This record gives sequence, structure tokens and C-alpha cells, in this order.
Amino acid sequence: MNESVCMRVCVFPGDSHVLFYLSDAVTQLLEHKEEYSQFGVSRYFAEYFSSVKNSNHVLFREFNYITATPHNRSSFIRVFWRCYRQIGKSGELLSVLEFRSLLQLLCPDFPVEMVQSTGRIVLMDDAVDCLMSFSDFIYAFQLQLYYREFLDSVLTIYQDLLAGKSPNTVIVPTSTSVELLPPVATEENDKERQQHDGVEASTLAECVDALCDRFKHSHPSRSSMTEILAEKDKICFYSFLMSLSKHGGVNQDIGALPSMAELLIDPEMDQELDKLVAQIAVSPGSNSSGSAVIGLKEQQRKASPRRNIHHRRKMEVESDGSTEETDSSEN
Repeated sequence: MNESVCMRVCVFPGDSHVLFYLSDAVTQLLEHKEEYSQFGVSRYFAEYFSSVKNSNHVLFREFNYITATPHNRSSFIRVFWRCYRQIGKSGELLSVLEFRSLLQLLCPDFPVEMVQSTGRIVLMDDAVDCLMSFSDFIYAFQLQLYYREFLDSVLTIYQDLLAGKSPNTVIVPTSTSVELLPPVATEENDKERQQHDGVEASTLAECVDALCDRFKHSHPSRSSMTEILAEKDKICFYSFLMSLSKHGGVNQDIGALPSMAELLIDPEMDQELDKLVAQIAVSPGSNSSGSAVIGLKEQQRKASPRRNIHHRRKMEVESDGSTEETDSSEN
């Protein structure tokens, strides 16, 4: 590996996972050796780590790869935002399954459970089949994807508190305690009331703080969580997550999305779209529209040099087909 490639390896974000990216780069090179051999090994590694540095490396990759590092997660969140920001600008509302379809265009095996969990945050675990705005969804999605493991642990703690148990302890009922259990109907009513009321915010804050001491994965800053929990006497789990998703400090810590006020503003992307539209508008003939599609393909190739061959060929076929349809309609 030459000196220029080594420099690229040393400067990309997430340097604590250099070995992970090196391993993946070598694996991709071996799997698609015939495709990349024409560029040369040095150029391949340079483009690979350039794409990682620029956060374009997660396009069309499998879900396990996307969630493998914090940098990959934040990169995917940013790619999702840039690809579908126009949906937010149009004000269109989408369902959970529709958001999942959009995600699967970027990650074919993206799990529906992750999207459903995001829907529960936005809709407060009620009527998850309702429609959601892009702005509400993406901030909740960011929280769910980036802090997935931490949120799962907090949910376990919350459920223990809701059931009256000490977190991380197991209660084995005795014969006496079984005899003293309330009737089933009463128990169900109490459970519904507790779920509606939530748990003591101060108790949850203490448990979450203790969780942060021993947690190995990423988690929201303690100050952000303490600030949210200090505002209420009681709090529900999804109310807590919704507040976290809208917290400016949490968004800033992840670093993938702009503030809510600037979410739908992206001058760079708007400029690229304007150029593409202008290029097509100048000459509506087949040659002009074809050159625009080719230019778009080149940008996509540069964005993800390690993309799976199957997806690359599939996109080229679809693009060629759409071009032909456009030409025929215009003629």
C-alpha cells in the first residue's frame, strides 16, 4: 500500500475501527477481483477509504454492515436524509411500510422491526399504522438506529419498574405470594393504568445513570437524559424516547442531521438537482436525457466504489429502461 493510501486510511472518521474497514475492503476486493483489477489495487483502496471518509460507503450494503460501527450508522442516517429530503419538502405523509420500502432501496435487508420501533416512538406506541411526516420519522429513526442497543436496555429497565421489580433482578414467586396475587381482571386493569401513567421519572433517571456506567455501546449524553427526566414526575417509555429524538443536544452528538429548522434545507443538493433539471430542459431529445442519466450513474459509482455487482447492474438496467420510456413519451 503506497503512502497516499496510508494517509487516507489514517484520516477518515472512526479511526478506532480501522481494522474493520481494512478487513471489509480486502473482502470486497477478493469477492469482486475481476471488476476492481482494472483500476489497480492502490486506486481501489484510495477510493474505498475516500468513500468511508465522505460517508458514502453504506449505500446498498447489508444491515449488519450498516450497524457495525457508529460511523456507519450516522452515515446511513445522513444518506437516508439526503436521498428522501424532497418527501419532507412536499409535506407528504407515509406509513411504516412505506418508510420501510424507502429504506430497503438503500439497504435491501433492512428489518421491518426497526421501522416499527421508530413508528412507536413517533406515534407513542398507539395506532402504529397511522401516517407520519418525514421530519418526525427521521429524528426518531436516527435515535432508534444509532442507540439501538441502549434503548433496548432502557426498555428492559422500564418494564421492570412498571412491574414493580428492581431492575436486573429476578423475582421467584413463593406459594404465599401466589395466594396473595390479585384477581386477573384487577391485575390487567392495574397494568393498563400503570402503562398509561408511566414510572417515576427520578427512579428511571437513577437506573439509566447506573446503566451508562456499565454500558459498552454508544448512549445519549447523561446531561440530555437527566434534563428530560427532570422535567416530569412520571414518564412513559415512548414519551421519553420522543423527547430524546427531538433534543438538540442528542442530534448534535450524533452529527448526522442538521437542526430541525434546517432539516429540509440543503443548498448543495438543491444545486445538483437544479443542474440536472436544467441539463434535461435544454434539450428534451434522447441524447440530452441519456447524457443526464449517464452523468447520474457516474456520480452514483463514485459515491460507492465497493457496491455489490448485482445492485449496480440492476440499477443500470432500470436506468436504461426508464430512459427509453422517457424518450418514447417525448417523441
